[in-house]
Amino acid sequence: MKYSIYSAIVVGSGIAGLYATLRMNRNLELSDNILLVTKSNLGESNSHYAQGGMVGVMQENKEDSISSHVADTLKAGAGLNISDTVRAISESSDSVIKDLMNYGVEFDTTDDGKLCYTLEAAHSVRRVLHSGGDATGRRIQEALAKTIQETEGVDIYENYIAVDLLINSEGECRGVILFNTVTREYEVVYSSVVILATGGIGQLYKYTTNPVGATGDGLALAHIAGVPLRDMEFVQFHPTAFAQAGVKNRSLITEALRGEGAKLVDKNGNEFMAKYDARKELAPRDIVTRAICKEMIAQHVDNVFLKASHIDKEKLRHRFPTISRICKKYGIDITKDLIPVAPAAHYFMGGIVADVDGRTKIKGLYAIGEVASTGLHGANRLASNSLLECVVCAYNLIETLKSMDLSAPKQIDSDIKSVIDRYSDEVTVDESIDFDVETLIQQLKELMWDKVGIFRDELSLKSALVELNKLILNFNREYKCLTKEEYEFRNMLIVAKAVTVSALHRQESRGAHFRNDFPECTGEAVHSYYKSEEVEAKC
Repeated sequence: MKYSIYSAIVVGSGIAGLYATLRMNRNLELSDNILLVTKSNLGESNSHYAQGGMVGVMQENKEDSISSHVADTLKAGAGLNISDTVRAISESSDSVIKDLMNYGVEFDTTDDGKLCYTLEAAHSVRRVLHSGGDATGRRIQEALAKTIQETEGVDIYENYIAVDLLINSEGECRGVILFNTVTREYEVVYSSVVILATGGIGQLYKYTTNPVGATGDGLALAHIAGVPLRDMEFVQFHPTAFAQAGVKNRSLITEALRGEGAKLVDKNGNEFMAKYDARKELAPRDIVTRAICKEMIAQHVDNVFLKASHIDKEKLRHRFPTISRICKKYGIDITKDLIPVAPAAHYFMGGIVADVDGRTKIKGLYAIGEVASTGLHGANRLASNSLLECVVCAYNLIETLKSMDLSAPKQIDSDIKSVIDRYSDEVTVDESIDFDVETLIQQLKELMWDKVGIFRDELSLKSALVELNKLILNFNREYKCLTKEEYEFRNMLIVAKAVTVSALHRQESRGAHFRNDFPECTGEAVHSYYKSEEVEAKC
């Protein structure tokens, strides 16, 4: 087994991981290099597919204010936001976004050079910055990835998956164990700083806007290491994903299109959102999602439609080139045709308990981006707050590290050795059991969609838990696995159980969590915590 030492390890190459890596490299004095680890190729992540934009409460936008953004975020979060976190992130947005621009990120501007702002659901004013029209995440990620590739002092491991954390007897994180998904060899990497930026959990569901790598890896790593997870029941289903038959991962149709005036209609062309909310298409995502589902159920159809033909054609083509290209591939012209849409798993509000600086319960272990539960989003994320959280928490984390000793650990103890021993060459895995992982993953995705999805109740959740426990029992790979796919399935099972148990314990409907048997929000908002198969919640 190979052994390495780094000043810091960043697991995940989305915007949070890339930005943290660059700021660390430029702002800290490090004795060793930084290691950036990604499961696939550099930059493949949920961030890449974020179309709409990034919230920015910019000083030059006189229509906006910190208090307005905070109020909108708290309202969308249905009482579960941590107000101090919301305000801190909002207050930092102007300076951090301008710092981001110093790394080559360009946002769309007007002809006179002023930043463009768009309106999205549940925002009271236009405050969402965008790049490349509707390619914001991809543009930001490409700019940061390009800068990293030109930067000395950063080693990039592509096609590696982190499979365990090295936690010593003092409860400190001192590195990770990596699995090379090509050679199937292990590497022990020591460091006093491990940053998890592994993204979300969309691949737990049959329909998702997330790429194939969104399998909850960082959450599983934290759980195995004994780190508490918070609010695991809150999965956001985006109301408008491109609903093309036979397509596994549904492309996002950003709600910025609705912000510019697109209307939701049924198969007969009738608008329906007024029946469900006075804000119509610009109601919070959970409301729009459930409204669409009810229309689909009532009409026995697999999708509804977005109508954008009444919007200026040149504006549509210029503002939404990604959506235009996606639809054109299937013979749909967004300037005159209806766009078939349906909900899909999109974003995860729960995660590893972390503060606005990325700190977790374990010294040396940090979590930023979608994998973290900072308290910004509450029970339902306000549109385009996610990319803002990524960059602000990454920025804060590096500021925190400036005052710390980043020397690599000098020695390991028996606790760390016992973790390493799980993956040693002497530990064999029963290769005679040939798991059809692809089929198992599909079974899990169907189960989660049908029983732990947009609408939930006690019967469906208990049934899901029984089936999950059977899958866990039959898949006897608690630690060491044979392939990347087996490790991903191991992680998916851990996270799926956390989501299901947490949803079962929350006997109310709040934000993105909707219980048919408890349809009301019952008053005081209380966070749920999942650790060692237990949920502590008072809902």
